[in-house]
Amino acid sequence: MLDLVLAALLCLITLPLNLCLIILIPLLSPGPAIFAQERVGRNGLHFMMYKFRTMYAGAEHSHGARIALQNILGIKELLHTKNDERITPLGGFLRRFSLDELPQLWNVLCGEMSLIGPRPLIPAEMALIEPDQKRFLSVKPGLTGMWQVSGRDKHKNVAKKIALDLEYIDNWSLLLDLKIALRTIIVIIFGIGAE
Repeated sequence: MLDLVLAALLCLITLPLNLCLIILIPLLSPGPAIFAQERVGRNGLHFMMYKFRTMYAGAEHSHGARIALQNILGIKELLHTKNDERITPLGGFLRRFSLDELPQLWNVLCGEMSLIGPRPLIPAEMALIEPDQKRFLSVKPGLTGMWQVSGRDKHKNVAKKIALDLEYIDNWSLLLDLKIALRTIIVIIFGIGAE
């Protein structure tokens, strides 16, 4: 209930910004304003997660191929490339201040995500997860969580990222959620840990 109330309130507060971005993104880079991507949610159920598009249209298709190559090579790190040429200038700004995540409030309202929880992975990334770590799927994924307030993109190793998510699950409390929420505000304002 708290998720729904807060998500609805945040939707109202950010509505003018969302409308501006829906108009501005296609103007600066041809393509849709909203990017939908399949993610793995609670109990392994797949859902479409929404973001404001930060890459040039069609650039996301190379991501799956890169992950497939990772699996073949046995590299267990999440893909984050600094100065990624696929990211638009506006997209870089949106990512730095996490504004690209705003459409996920709709995922929260639909009950697919929580405001705070483990970050949902794309299906291809699940191959990088050890079997004993998959209990992070026991809770709803979050718009923000331990990973986001602990350096974000500096945690490229999958095991370390999931360890943070499991730490959250094992120590969950409303007080911990409040701390993460407050730290998220600081991270967003100062763009801490974004690449």
